[in-house]
Amino acid sequence: MAPSRRRFLSIAAAACALPGAAMANAQTVRWTGVALGAPASVTLVGINAIDARPVFARLEAELARLERIFSLYRADSALVRLNQTGRLAAPPPELLGLLRLAGRIHAATEGAFDPTVQPLWQALANGADIAAARRCVGWEGVHFDAQEIRFDRPGMALTLNGIAQGEITDRVAALLGGQGFGDILVDIGEIVARGQRPDGGPWQAGIATPQGEIVQRVTLSDRALATSAPNGTRLAADQGHIIGPKGQGPRHSLVSLSAPNAALADGLSTALCLLDGPSAQAAVQRFPGVKIEVIA
Repeated sequence: MAPSRRRFLSIAAAACALPGAAMANAQTVRWTGVALGAPASVTLVGINAIDARPVFARLEAELARLERIFSLYRADSALVRLNQTGRLAAPPPELLGLLRLAGRIHAATEGAFDPTVQPLWQALANGADIAAARRCVGWEGVHFDAQEIRFDRPGMALTLNGIAQGEITDRVAALLGGQGFGDILVDIGEIVARGQRPDGGPWQAGIATPQGEIVQRVTLSDRALATSAPNGTRLAADQGHIIGPKGQGPRHSLVSLSAPNAALADGLSTALCLLDGPSAQAAVQRFPGVKIEVIA
């Protein structure tokens, strides 16, 4: 899927901007860079720019390490090697953990969340044989344990673009927490907010349409937020970028969830685009602490 898949201002990170007085009265630094091919940012409270340099160096090293696992576009990533050969020996534990979560979301969403949709997505995007691609889709064809990940038929492939951004956001937040930072804002396509802003207030985020119109503001405290808008990126004039395992299109134009972690919010926000209202509510109830903020 395109690197911009979920980067279309569906989460208006600018709504988290710190008040000018707070910035002036607290040691606060902001890192900006790129993760999974798109802009990313991290705000740290309680440190100055000079002392933050080694922290940000470790952050960048961690992003590079995670991209070598989850990227769909790096030739050396674990995911690309799996898709090329249909088998990956001694898979990274981070990849196994995310596949387990993907399986839980798949079960909770009546199969709507299915990372094996990648061949069908590629066929729709490139005008290839859709019927042949559909035969390569099916979560039941993915088998994994600590020894290996393997597909049970040729032509299968995974995309984790509907959940990996959240996972990377969580891992960056955990890395910073492990270094003693309690007040942070991490925006890597999805948002994780920990602690407080420098002025003592809670972090805030704006949920926006692909056109940038903020439809709701959300207060975040030790919580994550993920937003999906199927038409933010399009495969064709009449085809949004979020599709189901049978090629079904979305039922909603904007879905945003808050949750204890970003990977869960990310995967569910993707899947709920494909579900009707009752099914969406039923899926969310399977996961404690998840809240639908916007569904439209």
